[in-house]
Amino acid sequence: MRLASRLDNLGTETAFAVAAAAADWKAQGHEVFPFHLGDLDFPLADHIVEAMNAAIADGRTGYCPGPGIPELRAALADDIGSRRGMTVAPEDVTVMTGGKPVITKFLQAVMNPGDEVLYPNPGFPIYESQIEYLGGVARPYRYLPTDDGFRIDLDQVRDAITDRTVAIIYNDLQNPISAESTDAEREAVAALAQEHDLWVLSDEAYFEMRYEGDSTSIASLPGMAERTCILYTFSKKFAMTGSRLGCAVAPTELGKVFSTMNTNDESCTTHYVQWAGIAALQGTQQPVADMLDTLRGRRDAACEIVNGTPGMSVETPRSTFYLFPDVTEAIQIVGADGLTDFAQQALHATGVSFCTRNHFGRPQPGEDRSYIRFAYSGLSEDKIRRGLGGLRDWVGSHA
Repeated sequence: MRLASRLDNLGTETAFAVAAAAADWKAQGHEVFPFHLGDLDFPLADHIVEAMNAAIADGRTGYCPGPGIPELRAALADDIGSRRGMTVAPEDVTVMTGGKPVITKFLQAVMNPGDEVLYPNPGFPIYESQIEYLGGVARPYRYLPTDDGFRIDLDQVRDAITDRTVAIIYNDLQNPISAESTDAEREAVAALAQEHDLWVLSDEAYFEMRYEGDSTSIASLPGMAERTCILYTFSKKFAMTGSRLGCAVAPTELGKVFSTMNTNDESCTTHYVQWAGIAALQGTQQPVADMLDTLRGRRDAACEIVNGTPGMSVETPRSTFYLFPDVTEAIQIVGADGLTDFAQQALHATGVSFCTRNHFGRPQPGEDRSYIRFAYSGLSEDKIRRGLGGLRDWVGSHA
């Protein structure tokens, strides 16, 4: 039987492919240090679990409104708006099953086949996958390394905009490279969006996953709320990755479309999980603070070892839970034939499993440095030290 040709354009979250290789190595009896997948090893906070169980006991297990229960929409509007210095109405919020559906539904709503969408590369691989799967033209923009982390190549963004460009995907506090926009960079992206009348998808999954400083939403800048869709997720801040809960905050015309799409796609987000979301937003935030303290310790340990490894270097990021070290010289030191071979050798020699730059979009012309990504969110500090310490010793043994 024939399948739809558009499936040829469907990508995946490539970290799961790395996970398969790591699982196979582990099945052969080897210890594996899984730096490849950005999941969290923190349990759900007690008050969130209690709220979910209470909702189930109260019979909140059936259908509910497609755009979300009113109580959660109101709680999200208050929390998201207050943290961004914006006025957000409950009607601006559409609850979804995590953050990923926001990407797909945004593109379905604003992009026709043949339209062009700008997206960060390296970046979350689902951007590229969904643009192309839905018949759009994916136009990547790159980041340039500086002495203070990575910066968007704004000249490339300007040059990439054509009369077919309809939107730009913007991911401040970025996965995989932990890049954080300066005020000037954020304002420049906003100015380009207004100048060329572009929709903006602002992926704010890591908006509150930071160790210092304050986050600013591009939607809060003058003239941006009416053209910006904010992607919000409970997965990171509340360690609710498996609960599948998130939302879009968008102008009314988009919100109405999202609500209809919800009805067509999944009817509604799981009813009792939404009550858990209310508890997460309105209950004690101490578990969030404790988790960030633990992640900060993991970050510091990982940065220390990476920067002590021959041929590796990384800036200490102020947010997210990823490192994106330059390993160009380390590849040469161990005699690997590129990133893929380096990753395979590292797994078999040390048990350290990680994604490479190539898992986050097709490499762009002119890239002359090699990078890998470590996600330290799912490993204890002891495992980080043992795993990355072994990697350091392995590379050092070839120096």
